[in-house]
Amino acid sequence: MIFFLCFVIFLIGLYCVIVKKNILKIVIGIAIMEYAVNLFLILLGYRWEGVPAIVTETVTQAKFVDPLPQALVLTAIVISIATLALMVSLCIRIHQRYKTFDITKIRRLKG
Repeated sequence: MIFFLCFVIFLIGLYCVIVKKNILKIVIGIAIMEYAVNLFLILLGYRWEGVPAIVTETVTQAKFVDPLPQALVLTAIVISIATLALMVSLCIRIHQRYKTFDITKIRRLKG
């Protein structure tokens, strides 16, 4: 069920990217998709049953989290912040040049 909710969040972001005509809304949709993928990776690393190999016999049947997906998600968050900053700066430059965020108007101005 939780994995399905990650997929729903990803679909919301994909809807924003495909349907919306405003560049800023598209950037927000891309950010939502990135966060959905990060949440999915974190949920994949969670151990629902069993004991990890590093735990001794004194701790039994505890729920733990695998640290490798957490490290990968931290790296992905840093990369996504950098790409988000780049996309926002491109949106600012496009707005300075064309005075609009609407994709259809920007395509008409191409020439």
